[in-house]
Amino acid sequence: MDVETHNDHKPSLKDWLGAMRLRTLPLALASTLTGTAIAYSQYSFDGLILLFTALTTILLQINSNLANDYGDFQHGTDNDARIGPSRAIQSGKILPKQMFQAIVICTVLALISGTTLVWLAPISIVAKLVLFVLGCAAIGASIKYTAGKNPYGYRGLGDLSVVVFFGFLGVVGSYFVQVGSLNFWVMLPAITIGGLSAGVLNINNMRDADTDALTGKRTLAVRLGYRRSKIYQVTVVALALDAMLIYAWFHFDSITNWLFVLAYPILLLNLMKVYAVQKAKDYDQYLKPLAIGTFVLSVLLILGAII
Repeated sequence: MDVETHNDHKPSLKDWLGAMRLRTLPLALASTLTGTAIAYSQYSFDGLILLFTALTTILLQINSNLANDYGDFQHGTDNDARIGPSRAIQSGKILPKQMFQAIVICTVLALISGTTLVWLAPISIVAKLVLFVLGCAAIGASIKYTAGKNPYGYRGLGDLSVVVFFGFLGVVGSYFVQVGSLNFWVMLPAITIGGLSAGVLNINNMRDADTDALTGKRTLAVRLGYRRSKIYQVTVVALALDAMLIYAWFHFDSITNWLFVLAYPILLLNLMKVYAVQKAKDYDQYLKPLAIGTFVLSVLLILGAII
């Protein structure tokens, strides 16, 4: 490719949508819907706050996906041996400079949306400042997972990050901006979404474990190995499902509130199939069902609160 062609390279809309990995958005929105559902069940709800919570969540997830593409290319993790979907930079569809610019734009948009959300939330000035700082940390975490020097995703800390940001900050934060106060019990639904999200990441990392190990990406799946990674998968998913049941037992007094259990067969079937996998490439087909199952659970939670 010559310099002129390199400078004139213009990715298509399809290329950008592929890089954003829109299929990951339902999983990200699960935390927003779950926190909002718990708030709604306690008669606290603001549609505008939900809008900006969802928008901020979407922007953070897209930013993470773009940064992941950029970071893995930067560190040489994306190569021809990779099993998962092809990446935008690796395939030549988007240039590294263009991806970096997109990350900057997405970061600014997430900051604007998050700041608006904090301003709208019915909380004190001190709480707004704390939430703003946490939001900035979430933006930083979305980038530093694989991008930059010494990314934490390469040190096996991705799972913990997912639990913290998808679970605790995502669910508890969504609840907090609606209600204006904290409730210890909301930690249980947060464990549910955080645990299921960690399960999605673990399946992804089990699929890529062999190639990740060769390129120095020491994910938790690489550190644990296949057998113990499966045990870990069973543990986090079981804890996630049990946490929601415990919350429901103590707080739900209507049969409609229990609609969320309709998602359990999807999640349990997925768990059994993942445990039975023998070849790394076969893990890929179980990523989407777990993510969709988590999203369905969150939708059923909010439907159960509304009905």
